[in-house]
This record gives sequence, structure tokens and C-alpha cells, in this order.
Amino acid sequence: MSVEFVNPEFEVIRNDNRCIACRVCERQCANEVHLFDPDRGIILSDESKCVNCQRCVSLCPTRALKIVKNECRLRENANWSDSTIKEIYKQANSGGVLLSSMGNPNPLPVYWDKILINASQVTNPSIDPLREPMETKVFLGKKPDKITRNEDGSLNCELLTQLELSMPVMFSAMSYGSISYNAHASLARASKELGIFYNTGEGGLHEDFYCYGENTIVQVASGRFGVYEDYLEAGAAVEIKMGQGAKPGIGGHLPGAKIVGDVSRTRMIPEGSDAISPAPHHDIYSIEDLRQLVFSLKEATEYKKPIIVKVAAVHNIAAIASGIARSGADIIAIDGFRGGTGAAPTRIRDNVGIPIELALASVDQRLRDEGIRNNVSLVVGGSIRSASDVVKAIALGADACYIATAAVLALGCHLCRTCQTGKCNWGIATQRPELVKRLNPDMGAERLVNLMTAWQHEIKELMGGMGINSIESLRGNRLMLRGIGLTEKELEILGISHAGE
Repeated sequence: MSVEFVNPEFEVIRNDNRCIACRVCERQCANEVHLFDPDRGIILSDESKCVNCQRCVSLCPTRALKIVKNECRLRENANWSDSTIKEIYKQANSGGVLLSSMGNPNPLPVYWDKILINASQVTNPSIDPLREPMETKVFLGKKPDKITRNEDGSLNCELLTQLELSMPVMFSAMSYGSISYNAHASLARASKELGIFYNTGEGGLHEDFYCYGENTIVQVASGRFGVYEDYLEAGAAVEIKMGQGAKPGIGGHLPGAKIVGDVSRTRMIPEGSDAISPAPHHDIYSIEDLRQLVFSLKEATEYKKPIIVKVAAVHNIAAIASGIARSGADIIAIDGFRGGTGAAPTRIRDNVGIPIELALASVDQRLRDEGIRNNVSLVVGGSIRSASDVVKAIALGADACYIATAAVLALGCHLCRTCQTGKCNWGIATQRPELVKRLNPDMGAERLVNLMTAWQHEIKELMGGMGINSIESLRGNRLMLRGIGLTEKELEILGISHAGE
């Protein structure tokens, strides 16, 4: 028997003087919070189901609603917080593992906010990006260690296969199944218009999106869902997913309730069956095994596509990256512990992994120390929230950044952190047709293009203020960064000086 010992987390406040019982809130809430009482002609609220997605508040025509945090709290205790006690109650009721989504919400350090950017003044003048050329284009892939010339003395400008981006940002892996068809359509269309890339995630590629292959990164995860010859050929690059920041060391899981229709066909598994990716790849137990898969994928794609290896940011990430750089991979993607996901065990999400800032700095320095930095490009993700985060990441050594949570926020996500239920009221993390249609892919693509266009302008302005006119000149330029409120050890790992030095 299930017993509830605590009040609902949120309280629905309805202004009776404004409410006209139009029932918009009832129709719009997939969680069935709002209920119409025909006898009294009023709307009632079952607040135990509310996740504070703000859909009802946003669409109420008379602004009669607001959702507030329930002030009826458990007795204060510094050791036993509200959330800890409530999680124990939940597990005592269900006997199950707690699931969460959308990144780590705990008040742990965000190093981006403790890093400041230097600006040019007199001796090194700033650059006006409106009047002077500013290069945001980047190429991802293996680079030569030195300049070489052809027999006639001309420069040899040939490179191995590269990904060419108009700006150093891509849309990170979000699988079809965890997000909706319309969400994937928005990402694909925006990527094509922007001249960047989006990642299929581990759920395969819907047949309708093969036409966006030139702007698509296809992923090969441990479950191998949807992986076959045409899929590998369709993308511009292939990514081997070894881990992700929200759940390092843990595989993927898409509940059977989401494996319906096109999701089932795309993933090539029966409808209603859980899609479980094992924690390890069962053919990879060493760097040598990883190298074998890297070259198997290179052979399968006739050496025409860069191979990416994606790993979570963990304590020995520098050594891991060193091995990957020697495995034949062209790009390493590192995902920090604040990375979002559709569903992760809460204990893993909140306690495993390290911040992307520290992981990036240590990896870049290790590869430079070993003289193999040009063997690979570095792409980082895990809570890249703004153009300034991108600039700081590149100055710490990244070639480009992955964004996912920022992208779904642009699509309308309200970060209610209930993606795992499949009841996304904004049509993003759901497969229910009546909810999917709430996200217009044309408008979604337009909003993503607007966001990335704004970020590109801001990146140019930040670089101009630094007196730098290209991403290549910014990459690894830690002299342009200063820390504030950081310990000596943190400054040492980040490789930057304290503000004022």
C-alpha cells in the first residue's frame, strides 16, 4: 500500500475573480492536475501531480493561475534536508531506484562563473567585429603537427576529413525516443541553416531526417540501436558513446512505453520493449579494443568521416583522453557532470563525475605535455549555458562545445525535470501525439537559429574585446582568463592566474 507522508511540492493558486472556467488549463496539462467540476462549474486542482512546467500559467487567457513552492515544509534539519527525507519516503513506497532528469541541480561550484575574461585596452587594441573580419569558423579533426610542402614548394594544405562548423557550437546527443520527432526536426533544420551539426543520440536516425545527413552526427552506443550500413553512411561523422556526464559508468534506458511506432522502427526493436544500453560496450575492455572499433567504423565509412569518442568527465579523464587520442579517434567529446539527460538514477546524477571546466583543462594540458594535442579535437559539454561559457571553454583548450539543455530551453522547455515520465507539456520529451504537436518544428528551428545567431554575435564581441580575431587564436589561450574566489589547487588545475595578477 502506498502512503504519502508529505504535502505536494507545489501549490496551484487560482484567482477566482479572474478564472472564467474556460478549461484551457485542464486541456493543456498532461499530468491531469486541473479537473473541471460540472456541478459547481469550477476548476479544481490535484496538486500532488503538479511538476511546475508552467504550461497552464503561460496559456491561461486571464492570467488567473500561478504555481508556487509549497510553504508547508518539514521541520528544518541541517543534516536531513527536505529533499533527502522525501526521497526516502518515495523509495519506502515504491522499492525502486529514484530517476531524475535535466542535470544536477545541487549547489556545487560552477567554475564558469568564477572565471573572468581579460579585455584589451591600449597596447593591444580591441577589435570592432562590426567593421573588421572576425573568424568563428572551426574545423574538427586531426591536424598536422608541422607545415609541409609539396614537391613544387607550395604549401600542402590537405587535411584528413574534418567537420566544418560556422561557429564553435553543436547540438549534443538527444535520441529519438527520449525527445520527440518535432524536436529532432527542429534541431536538424536549424543545424542545416546554421552550418553546424546535431547529434542523433543512441536511438538511430528517422528516415525523414536522412536528408540532413551533411549536418548530422550519428551515434553508436553499447545497445547499437538503429545502427546499420545506411545509418553510418548517412552522417557526416560517427560518434562512439562510451559515457555521458549525467550518468558516468551507466548505460541508457528508454522505457517500453516510449518504444512505439516510428521509434520502434528507427531503433529496430519491438514495440513496447525497454531499450536498454548496457553500461559497457561488451566488445570494449581496453584502449586496444576501442581502437579496433574506431577503425572498424573508419573501414565501414571508407575513411570519409571523422570518428568521435564521447566519454564522461571522471577523475582520471586526462589519462583516458590520452589513450583515446592514440586510438585513432579524430575527436574526443567530454561531457561534464552537470550534463542533462532524459532519465538518470538520481544518486548517479548527483554524486558521480566532475565539472567539465576541470576535466577540459586537465585533458588539454595532458595532451599538450605528451605532444599529441593535434591528434584530436576536443569538444566539451555539460552545462554550456551562454556565449561567454563557450569563449571560456575555448580559452581553456576546447575546439568546440556541445549544447543540449540550452537548445531544449530555446524550444520551450521549462526545466521541470520530469522528462522520464514522457508527459512533457511542451512537446519535447514525449512521444504522445497530442503533446508532440504542441512543438511546431518550423518555429522550433527558428528559435534555435535565433539563439545561435545571438551567441555568434556575442562570441565575436567577446573576442573583439580581447583583441582576438579568430577562434584558432583563442583556443588554449589561458592568459586571457583569470579566476576569482578559487583555491590555489583549482587555479593550478585550470591553468589560470588569479584576478589581479
